[in-house]
Amino acid sequence: MKSNKKDKLEIWGGIECTFNRIQDNYLDQLEYSGHYNRISDLDHLGSLGITKLRYPIIWEKHQPELDTDIDWSRTERYLNRLRELDITPIASLVHHGSGPKYVNFYDGSFEEGLAAYAVQVAKQFPWLEYYTPVNEPLTTARFCGLYGHWYPHKASDYDFFKVLLSECKATVMAMKAIKQVNPDAKLIQTDDLGKCHSTPLLQYQADFENERRWVSYELLSGKLTPDKMMWKYMVKVGIKEEELRYFLENNYAPDICGFNYYLTSERYLDEDLQKYPAQYHGGNGKHQYADVHTALVKMDEESGAYHLIKEAWERLQLPLAITECHLYSPREDQMRWFYDMWLTLNRLRDEGVDIRTLTAWALFGLHGWNRLCTEPWGEYEPGVFSLSSGEPRPTAMARLIQELSIQGAFDHPILAGEGWWKRDHNKIPVGKRVRSLSKPTKEAQCCRPLVIIGKNGTLGSAVRQIAEERNIQHVVLSRSELDIADSAKVEQMINKLNPWAIINAAGYANIDTAESEVKDCLKSNFKGPVILADICARKHIRFLTFSSDQVFDGRKSTPYVESDRPAPLSSYGKSKVKAEKKIQEINPDALIIRTSSFFGPWDEQNFVFQVLKALSEQRSIKAANDVYVSATYLPDLIHESLNMLMDHESGIFHLTNTGIITWAGLAEKVAEIAELDRSRIEAVPLKEMGLTAYRPKYSALISEKGVRMPSLDDALQRCFARMENLYAYQRRAG
Repeated sequence: MKSNKKDKLEIWGGIECTFNRIQDNYLDQLEYSGHYNRISDLDHLGSLGITKLRYPIIWEKHQPELDTDIDWSRTERYLNRLRELDITPIASLVHHGSGPKYVNFYDGSFEEGLAAYAVQVAKQFPWLEYYTPVNEPLTTARFCGLYGHWYPHKASDYDFFKVLLSECKATVMAMKAIKQVNPDAKLIQTDDLGKCHSTPLLQYQADFENERRWVSYELLSGKLTPDKMMWKYMVKVGIKEEELRYFLENNYAPDICGFNYYLTSERYLDEDLQKYPAQYHGGNGKHQYADVHTALVKMDEESGAYHLIKEAWERLQLPLAITECHLYSPREDQMRWFYDMWLTLNRLRDEGVDIRTLTAWALFGLHGWNRLCTEPWGEYEPGVFSLSSGEPRPTAMARLIQELSIQGAFDHPILAGEGWWKRDHNKIPVGKRVRSLSKPTKEAQCCRPLVIIGKNGTLGSAVRQIAEERNIQHVVLSRSELDIADSAKVEQMINKLNPWAIINAAGYANIDTAESEVKDCLKSNFKGPVILADICARKHIRFLTFSSDQVFDGRKSTPYVESDRPAPLSSYGKSKVKAEKKIQEINPDALIIRTSSFFGPWDEQNFVFQVLKALSEQRSIKAANDVYVSATYLPDLIHESLNMLMDHESGIFHLTNTGIITWAGLAEKVAEIAELDRSRIEAVPLKEMGLTAYRPKYSALISEKGVRMPSLDDALQRCFARMENLYAYQRRAG
């Protein structure tokens, strides 16, 4: 979508900066991300073209003890750098926090303390214009006072409202104090753009929660009056009326009402518990019901950001913004989520809704939100930049945001596909299974495809499977359909299909027969990939091909990294090294993935399946006990490879699941997880395996570039579960 530069929707950014308390421990997202030690982060943000940045000046960090002198030096350096980059900061003072240990939500100290801190920030940085004193007060109150996840770990309606009132009062007092220093200061308030849907029986609960979602904005604006449902309910649960009247006499309507929208923002309540897994079961004391996010449920009623933002506009009649937009998903769905929101907001603007901006959230990712920040560190989710290597690496999201910010438009073929949350096969059906095993509906050939070479091979089949799951339009070609060693036919294919990327998953794979079929091996592993790489370079098409751990001689005793010098022992390994070198020479933008010993749920030729089959049939199986490898779960390999392809990564990367193991050790681990008799595993030296080609006795891989995949144990567990589900589905289908 293109629009006049002066009138186009702004793109803002935000750094995940939650500083929450669990019992007496504080969890600091900025510490986990390493941002405190990298002012260079801001230069990365400067490349995006964003106009404003939600930036943390966190109270608990700056003033953990009462009446101490605050060291502003680091914050001053960072804020000054933002000014140099022409990025306007929005100062965030409390982000899902409960304040330092010397304050609490119940005696007025939180409000007074935040107001006093806000004055110090305003005096130190009098040029700051935009503030968010308390991020998401409603959500924070739920987690602190209703669910008990965060300090003070309460779980009652009374405590929920006490926390919420304290946060809203603190916001009013902080803004009034700030304006005494800077009369031009403005409040950018944030909260979750949530809505609750339900069956008819539970409509009363949905109505209550849908009224509750406006409380923070109506308190701040002085619009929560005694005739309103929530006023009466708060008094009923023990809130004093004078606490509520404070906001009628002292209020501060937000200059912009910011809403944060996630997949979990909209929820559906259903009393038919048997339709849903136990993890979604709950209740309100009157009824038991499942509480699921609507992305997993087939619904007839209107839902989605468009309808919720229109409701907010009609109710509040104040300028609006989306102040957090983030999805933890494979790369193309992250892009689809953000771009859909961009289109939605522009549609709303065309219809007269005063919505100012879309904010790319979690620019450097976030830690531990899979467990609601209840434990230190936790699982890392990449954002616009990935910190997997320890330094920010731009993902495909960075390019999207940059082009929307600067050009007002973005185009990529993967945007033509629907995100998983829109596809029916991802909805919860009747029964216990969360996801159906049916395949997504094929979409019309409406965009440039991803071309996958190697239709009938293990690797090519896996790429096709994952591309289908991720709804990436693709064309798969077999050796009979395309001889990649014939440059004229390759060019003809590319001209016809006009792909945006090509993945070469074909090749000569038999290490032993390659010793006697060197010419055929070189044709498949060297000549063909080099032709593909060359034509892709000339036509500016992304190219990905796979290499192997067999490029090394095994003389190391620690995992090989990308910069280690190849020294292959076999004809197969030599063909891979030769291809690597030539491809990098003629196509520096090509992505080459070295991997090892892969297994997956879809083919019966891999080692893991062979062990399962032999032991299940009470047969013995031999495995080398002196060869160390890094086994690789194919779905993990393909998911990460596709992400890297879309991120425009280039060069050589090592991708394997973490863990070093012998083939015999892998067989024993398979037996242990599957609860099969491991005594039938014959652990023998490599020389007794009867193999023709030389193999390195140590070929474990690890990436020095910071790319990490899940552990081998985790991968095996998921592989077995997927195999069980797959074969159960096939039996039903049969």
